[in-house]
Amino acid sequence: MSQTLPTRERLVIQAALLFQQKGYHGVGMAEILEAADAPKGSLYHHFPKGKSDLALAAAHFASDQMLVILDAAFAEGDLAHGVTTFCYKIAKLFDINGKWIGCPVSATLFESPTNEEFKDTVRVIFSKWLDATCAHATAKRATQAQAKVLSETLWMLLQGAWTLSRVQGSSDPIKRVPALVLRASEVDLTRPEA
Repeated sequence: MSQTLPTRERLVIQAALLFQQKGYHGVGMAEILEAADAPKGSLYHHFPKGKSDLALAAAHFASDQMLVILDAAFAEGDLAHGVTTFCYKIAKLFDINGKWIGCPVSATLFESPTNEEFKDTVRVIFSKWLDATCAHATAKRATQAQAKVLSETLWMLLQGAWTLSRVQGSSDPIKRVPALVLRASEVDLTRPEA
């Protein structure tokens, strides 16, 4: 990895990728340090609690990246276009990164079910994703109630589709999500904007 990025950023990015690929317990600190090309002492300098602090930072980084993708997908067109574009962007990530990579947040934080800080962070992150999706839906003329249903339906189906895509080794299930979301949410997603 390029040393042009600060050490903390390199650690977070590499941890996010490795946790996503191998899960929280499947990655050792030495592997992260090597991938980030970072000295051993830098880990505890930036993350005093070690791996758990780094996992939380990696999950927030991955969440922020997901929100960037979501915002870009909904930047143009109607709501149907936004949902479809978002799912196809996620499908493309699946195709690029390989079929065995999990959700960047759940692969990191769900593996430690007794860690309350991890549980709270997952709740916060998924709430941000749901809220951002609702905001995009209401901006595209869905009512608040419709936006809530659409948002929850999108994320439930997307999580399941990602798992099925991993099982099948194909992004096709992810690409089928938009039609299911549009049908299930009962929103006229193609209404012209005001």
